[in-house]
Amino acid sequence: MTSPRHCFSDAEQQGLYRAIFERRDVRSQFLPDPIPPAVLARLLKAAHHAPSVGFMQPWDFIVIERREVREAVLALFEEANGKAAERFEGERQAHYRELKLQGILDSPLNLCITCDRSRGGPHVLGRDSIVETDLFSTCLAVQNLWLAARAEGIGVGWVSILDQAQLSGVLGLPAHVYPLAYLCLGYVSEFLQQPELEAEGWRSRLPLKELVHRDTWGEPLQDGSLARLLDREEAQTGEDTSTPVPKRS
Repeated sequence: MTSPRHCFSDAEQQGLYRAIFERRDVRSQFLPDPIPPAVLARLLKAAHHAPSVGFMQPWDFIVIERREVREAVLALFEEANGKAAERFEGERQAHYRELKLQGILDSPLNLCITCDRSRGGPHVLGRDSIVETDLFSTCLAVQNLWLAARAEGIGVGWVSILDQAQLSGVLGLPAHVYPLAYLCLGYVSEFLQQPELEAEGWRSRLPLKELVHRDTWGEPLQDGSLARLLDREEAQTGEDTSTPVPKRS
């Protein structure tokens, strides 16, 4: 068939899918090289161009370079991480304690992406039924930044083991601003072939076909072209970086 209108070229598609499949949550591979201001500006612009419900644009970006601020955040992580480890037992707890789960001081730059839950006023178009759409929208800004960072050769690590109220205090956030994502950014020595938690044997990627339902929850796909294509994807060897890019026909 003919190529759909408005689609990217094969090379452009290849770059987009490569960024998606090779994106990693980086903790251990950071280099000390600083991120040039022009590159950081491009990443922030990419994040700022994320879609948002009602065009509310609830995000702000706190660029964190000072060591004393990062040391304070690291102390919060260590406290929360110690509590998290106690939720596991035996070998699982020992395995957890061995995992590298942050690069707060290893990375040359930290970035907190926040969500202003009051932005746009009390009645934002499209938010009356689902008030959490401001948080969802801010997550899209995180993803935009993450994919742009991969295209620039920059690793990103999301530090999720933090008490958000304490983090707000360290960063001096107003009460209506939520610290949605605390990120570590920097150039890296490598991007791992597998997600680090998968390589460490903590969890494996779930089969996609088991996660796709037909019409209602739990109803499997019929034996059609989509089901066959998903079977083919599962049969491929290798990890995300070997996933073929869809070709136009």
